Amino acid sequence: MNRIFGMSKAKAPKPTMEDAIASTDKRVTDVETKIKKLEGELTRYRDQLGKMRDGPGKNTVKQRALRVLQQKKMYESQRDQLMQQSFNMESTVFATENIRNTMSSVQAMQDANKAMKKQYKNVDIDQIYDIQDEMAELLEQANEVQELMGRNYSLPDDIDELDLEAELDALGDDLDFQEEVPSYLNDTMPAMPDLLPEAPEGSMQQQNPADKPAEPTRAEPALRM
Repeated sequence: MNRIFGMSKAKAPKPTMEDAIASTDKRVTDVETKIKKLEGELTRYRDQLGKMRDGPGKNTVKQRALRVLQQKKMYESQRDQLMQQSFNMESTVFATENIRNTMSSVQAMQDANKAMKKQYKNVDIDQIYDIQDEMAELLEQANEVQELMGRNYSLPDDIDELDLEAELDALGDDLDFQEEVPSYLNDTMPAMPDLLPEAPEGSMQQQNPADKPAEPTRAEPALRM
């Protein structure tokens, strides 16, 4: 049967937006190449016209330059249109990605809400209150046990705290709270003796060597002949 009717051709995959953008960008590149080629021709014609005199030959070259300039304008218009198409498609892809991400986020939030609702079904608020009350009661009992274990048995129960404070105030009047000074510091220190006697008046005046009495001279014995 396949030989008679032939096999059906496999359908080509539909082009994606990325494929369309890549194809459009390639066309933009091809058009820009043609524009650069025409710009080179215009430069050559401009130099040629600058060297020619007015006349039929110059007019012919000028007409060719005008046709090249017209083609250049046409290619530039096509390039701008292709670039705008590529930009529009890229914007569409960007918006599509945003929508896809938003839908994924919404789906994730819905799944999380379902999971939370499922978990909260197993939670009993009244049971939590009962646990809190029971914990508070246990802590109170623990504090009571600690107070019992730390009770002081050295003092009788009939002693009043106010009486103890009054007795403490009475003791404060009789006791000397100053630090006791060692006995060796309380002993009277002996007076320091005068090391030098007082000098008489006028002792500091300098005596004149002339006022000093002359020492008696001893007579020398006469030499014997």
